[in-house]
Amino acid sequence: MAARIEPLLTVADLDSCPDDTNRYELIDGELFVSRAPGIPHQRVLLNLEVALSNYLSGHPIGILVPGAGAIFSDYDAVIPDLVFVRNERWPEVVSNNKFTAGLDLVIEILSPGKENRDRDLLVKRQLYAKYGIAEYWIVDRENRSVEVYRSRDARLESVASLREEDQLTTPLLPDFRLDLTAIFSL
Repeated sequence: MAARIEPLLTVADLDSCPDDTNRYELIDGELFVSRAPGIPHQRVLLNLEVALSNYLSGHPIGILVPGAGAIFSDYDAVIPDLVFVRNERWPEVVSNNKFTAGLDLVIEILSPGKENRDRDLLVKRQLYAKYGIAEYWIVDRENRSVEVYRSRDARLESVASLREEDQLTTPLLPDFRLDLTAIFSL
């Protein structure tokens, strides 16, 4: 493996990024820039947020936050589509209005393009495992599927590959059942 010769960027360097609609993320000191998500992405996000919010209104066990920054180190800062944190863990994972530690659930909706897909499927999954994320859902709106990963032995391992006709459940959210057709309906 070749040594990296470009300088590593830090979270402080993100302050010099333009304040525009792009999403700026750092992983291992490397800057990743993504365009603002399109309407289909945002509709799936909204459907997920509504389903989870409806569940949490009857089961107030935690807090759901869309699009908030997660700063895990000086070299790792990302903006997941959705994050869920149990109430009792909130004080230990939030600092200066940013997430800073192992989150209970991170949800990413895949954006079009091989680079974006690879980042969510491989790079971010490794990053989230490194920082103790308990569960990671990757939502693939093009294939109408959800891949569920759970933490095991400091890795995020696939525990379910769900299709549109399936129902999503998780031990993090007792009695939560989500028919995936509901999140893919536009």
